[in-house]
Amino acid sequence: MKVTYNWLKEFVDFDLEPAALGDLLTMLGLEVEGVEQVGGGLDAVVVARVAAKAQHPNADKLSLCKVDNGSELLDIVCGAQNFKQGDTVALAQIGAVLPGDFKIKRSKIRGEESCGMLCSEKELGLADESAGIMVLPPELKLGTPLFEALGLKDTIFEIGLTPNRADCLSVIGIAREIAAKLGTSLKTPAVAVPEGTEPASKHVGVTVHDPAGCPRYAARYISGCSIAPSPAWLANRLQAVGVRSINNVVDITNLVMMELGHPLHAFDYRQVAGGQIVVRKAAEGERFTTLDGQERVLAVDDVVICDTERAVALAGIMGGLNSEIKDDTCTILLESAFFDPPTIRRTSKRLGLHTESSHRFERGADIGMVPLALDRAAGLMAELAGGTVAAGRVDCYPAPRQPVNICFRPQRCNEMIGIELSAERMAALFRNLAFTVAANADGSLQVGIPTWRVDIEREIDLIEEICRLHGFEHVPATMPRASVISDRPSRHQQLLRTVRNHLVNEGMSEIVTFSFIAPDVADKLALALDDQRRNGIRLCNPLAEEQSVMRTTLLPGLLETAAHNMSFRSLDLRLFEMRRIYMPQADEQMPCEPIWAAGLLSGSRNPEGWCQPQADSDFFDAKAILENLFDVLQLGNIRWSAENPEPYYHPGKACRILCGNQLIGTLGEIHPTVQARFELERPVYCFELDFEAVVRLAGKHQGIEPPTRYPDSVRDVALVAPLELPAEQLLACVQGLRLKELERVTIFDLYQGEKIPAGSKSIALRLRYRSSERTLTDDEVSALHQKVVATLVKKLGVALR
Repeated sequence: MKVTYNWLKEFVDFDLEPAALGDLLTMLGLEVEGVEQVGGGLDAVVVARVAAKAQHPNADKLSLCKVDNGSELLDIVCGAQNFKQGDTVALAQIGAVLPGDFKIKRSKIRGEESCGMLCSEKELGLADESAGIMVLPPELKLGTPLFEALGLKDTIFEIGLTPNRADCLSVIGIAREIAAKLGTSLKTPAVAVPEGTEPASKHVGVTVHDPAGCPRYAARYISGCSIAPSPAWLANRLQAVGVRSINNVVDITNLVMMELGHPLHAFDYRQVAGGQIVVRKAAEGERFTTLDGQERVLAVDDVVICDTERAVALAGIMGGLNSEIKDDTCTILLESAFFDPPTIRRTSKRLGLHTESSHRFERGADIGMVPLALDRAAGLMAELAGGTVAAGRVDCYPAPRQPVNICFRPQRCNEMIGIELSAERMAALFRNLAFTVAANADGSLQVGIPTWRVDIEREIDLIEEICRLHGFEHVPATMPRASVISDRPSRHQQLLRTVRNHLVNEGMSEIVTFSFIAPDVADKLALALDDQRRNGIRLCNPLAEEQSVMRTTLLPGLLETAAHNMSFRSLDLRLFEMRRIYMPQADEQMPCEPIWAAGLLSGSRNPEGWCQPQADSDFFDAKAILENLFDVLQLGNIRWSAENPEPYYHPGKACRILCGNQLIGTLGEIHPTVQARFELERPVYCFELDFEAVVRLAGKHQGIEPPTRYPDSVRDVALVAPLELPAEQLLACVQGLRLKELERVTIFDLYQGEKIPAGSKSIALRLRYRSSERTLTDDEVSALHQKVVATLVKKLGVALR
């Protein structure tokens, strides 16, 4: 928001210098982001008169002039042709620095000396374009600094407003803040409308079919207007605040908008069929061409201003090309209305059309300003465009807004801010803001909020107003009270960190995906129809359909991330995620949110290198990561069961993970069908762990055991077993003997082929025996070994090879 120092002084009396005024505005919450001095540093540009003008002897398009600056005659070479001898002009003398850091020096142009420059509006920063040099009123005193002589010397403030302060998107709004702070009165602009005898209702009718989108619509009828350039004071005022001058009628609507903060629109009455205004919702797909020449496709939520035949304006945003003010316009229908802020905001954002009008309406204009702004503009049009204003206005306001009153507790305010102000002082501050104040019997205040303060809704907003006007600098600074608590991480937190660190140490990278997934993920994972994971919680306001359901498994995020990486030729992946899933609970409003861990492996097992074998990761790589993790967590009695694998795993290449009889996770290769649905280029191996179950079952930290002083003894045995016999059963059978001298048993060979019967396999076990108390004899080791072999043969039906 731009506003000038001189314009503010028209509405409030103050004697602050521009710098002090900028500080005051900033401390009121209206941050001054920039200050520009109009005419600052340009005192060397003065009023002068062309005493003589002759043709340059060495150039056809240049003139050689004698220019009187009030104290001496100067030779000036000029290329403009729009002036004559005797004209009063703007002279930039030697040493003047014009906008753009252009310094005026004594120079020779085609052999003739030039001691300055005659300036145009563009060269002085007063206009974007100009046809020639400035020709000034003849009564101006020679030698007077130009900006002083024209009354253009001013200071422009660029104010950064927060979205809630729509009341300050106007000169009068900012002036009201200054008056409230200084305790002075606000001078409202004079409104005088010389009305004719015919009533406006004879020429204009207003019908509002969408009162929610347009709670108030008022109009005036003005005839006999002459469209012409705006007078200099009006054009200069708009130029100072960044608004381009168009013509007197359009400039008046812009002036009132900047002055009072309420957007207006002027229609060419000839283009409004029947003189009737109809405010309605747009039809879906309706097309409308706005003033900028762009055809817009409207939606059913948009509000349009129509006549009896067609749309003529996009409500609150921009007028239509079909009803714009033209050079031959003589009759005007002038609109002043209030539109619903969310409606304007949605339309403006959807169309990508942001205007000064939409900027104000979408933040909340003042519904009470509608008639005042309308009358102010009508009076100026009568004055500057020679129009005749019909008597009265047409004002459609079916449901007048009720005054807003808020109960305010002075003691609560003092407690919140940390100050001691009396209730009387607070009431005075509110009255400075034009709030009404009445005392209640309990000591509280009933504060009436004016219509322009749409940001005041609760008591805390009033407390903020007291703080602003009393002065932030008067609020005492106090350090917050806090106690330092040293608390060790809980067991849950420790194990969470342990699992995460272990997976990172295994060469995996942690990812973080959205907690929202697509509703069709369950189908892509081939989950059973009665699977609980299909009952994801739907969001009420999802950003997209692909993120409309709370996740019940971490796998979709992992698989989608892997597919995305593979599409960029990043094929060697070791990813994991530890986050919450969201499972609905019967008869409970809130879901259960356990933490799960999920991992994914794909691509090469080892980084590419000359000394490392190249092989792809497989099921057993993922299994090894989990086995190492279980060792760290002291999880015993782990079983890997191939029964009832998850449907999204490859049959025969997946298992469930049990600790005792409790399921704690799954592991396997993703099914080729599921792999194709997620557009994965290569096989991937995944695991899932119920972290909450792991926390319950994990053992305590393993203590340090000293190494035994006694040697071990190793025995190998090769067994012929049926193909369908899981190797896990062999290990479980050996471990079930609970021989304290048996330190370890491992499988070190698997063979099928020659000399092995069909339907069988050869499995070789290596058993390590050791006692912590003494050295075992060979006979003792042999006896223990025979017991193991005999048990395997008897219980599992295997044979020695």
